[in-house]
Amino acid sequence: MAEILAENLSGKAVMGTDGTEMGMLYNISMDLETGQLENLIITLDETADPAEFERNEQGRALVPVERVQAVKDHMIIDR
Repeated sequence: MAEILAENLSGKAVMGTDGTEMGMLYNISMDLETGQLENLIITLDETADPAEFERNEQGRALVPVERVQAVKDHMIIDR
């Protein structure tokens, strides 16, 4: 995947590989010791299945970065 600046990802819409609108990217978490990206933190749309993803304390979905398939107009995640 090509390099993408984090500032270009803020507020980007997130869509599943099946075409389902998932929500908006809120933030990205990383391991501070290794610098490895860990999870996309997504504010889910009301229509998204809340049981599909682990949640953080604020109720946002935690999606492992390994599930990212593409980043263009939307971030596409494997479902």
